[in-house]
Amino acid sequence: MNPQTTPTHPTPTNSGSTDPTALVAHLRATFRTGRTKPLAWRKEQLTRLRALLTEHRDDIAGALHADLRKPRAEAYAAEVDFPIREIDHTLERLDEWLRPETVDPAEVTGVFGPGATAGTQYDPLGVVLVIAPWNYPAQLLLVPLAGALAAGNAVLVKPSELAPATSALLAGLLPRYLDREAVTVVEGGVEETTALLAQRFDHIFYTGNGTVGRIVMRAAAEHLTPVTLELGGKSPVFVDRGVDVDAVATRLADAKFRNAGQTCVAPDYVLTDPVTARALEAALSEAIEKLYGADPAASERYGRLVNERHFDRVEALLDSGRTVVGGQHDRADRYIAPTVLADVRPDSPVMREEIFGPVLPIVEVDGLDEAIGFINDRDKPLALYGFTDNETTRQRLATETSSGGLGFGLPMAHLRLPELPFGGVGESGTGAYHGPHSIATFSHRKARLDVPLG
Repeated sequence: MNPQTTPTHPTPTNSGSTDPTALVAHLRATFRTGRTKPLAWRKEQLTRLRALLTEHRDDIAGALHADLRKPRAEAYAAEVDFPIREIDHTLERLDEWLRPETVDPAEVTGVFGPGATAGTQYDPLGVVLVIAPWNYPAQLLLVPLAGALAAGNAVLVKPSELAPATSALLAGLLPRYLDREAVTVVEGGVEETTALLAQRFDHIFYTGNGTVGRIVMRAAAEHLTPVTLELGGKSPVFVDRGVDVDAVATRLADAKFRNAGQTCVAPDYVLTDPVTARALEAALSEAIEKLYGADPAASERYGRLVNERHFDRVEALLDSGRTVVGGQHDRADRYIAPTVLADVRPDSPVMREEIFGPVLPIVEVDGLDEAIGFINDRDKPLALYGFTDNETTRQRLATETSSGGLGFGLPMAHLRLPELPFGGVGESGTGAYHGPHSIATFSHRKARLDVPLG
């Protein structure tokens, strides 16, 4: 992801202060009272967070439209209904996830004698900092927040200032719904984030780009604070010979151009053989027109880039290959049409960085061997997608490459299953969350051994 930062003003919180040292101290004092640990408190916070989403779904959609021209249906699906499903799944299974696990009694007594017991339990970490990005500014703040609360922590959340309408809305709503003694919101930009990172937290959860991720990790190292970094990268798509290119194009276009391409797990580029590439060009052109009409700029289903700086960066990539479809752009409207580029060289500008916009390059390879080599010669991506009917090809992509997630047949779908961990590897991030994996991330799994005296 590629959030940029510009300073705004911090939001006053429950402690009556905007000083980060005082805010963190207040949250730590709350945590030490034990207030956040009972299961009843955790479920109450999740239930209240769900109520915020259901009661203000139209307000959230309106703020997202103001920030990103995000279509209302897309806003509901990705930024309201997605967090609601995550919360519902957590509420249904939280008792099970938090239940202490025991070691086989025979194993324990064999070492320590009769009556000895051993097992593990999840302890909340303490005070968690969640720093959210601008591209899904509600989902990517509220889902980590829900996980941190479910694990029993006090939480300080920092919305993205590049989505100012959503930031202001959430900063106003969260204190109305959640425990103000245990959850604090700070708005702002570089200055406020830098001040927060100077504090000692018990966990930092950051979603964004690798440049800022390194800053977060360096700051966390000063206090030996564990971090979860949800970053991004160039997520490749391998399209095998002989597949149904019309079906591939439909699913590929829908995933790539949703949110105007500003999705960390969006397909970044396509690898396929020359014959399939030609067929895919025509199929993608048709799929894009079916999705957005002959003029996507007039479509209510198509969003905009977040700001002019991001527009300029993406617009500069449009000359990296032959334009198959799209290429139109309007800086005043922050609009770049859904664009497919062909005859793209591996060293072209569009292949040097995560695109994070509505441009899809097609890179030709001889076949699977060259595709695997191409992927492995680059940073490990957040996601890898394959379209193939061949089980051997699936197995080779699974075993001979490394990525945060792997999906066949439907890009960007794996993050919708809360039982699957969502996270990166290497340059694409560290750590994971969603469902039970959020509990593991925001907790310490503590070993416990009890040996009788007599």
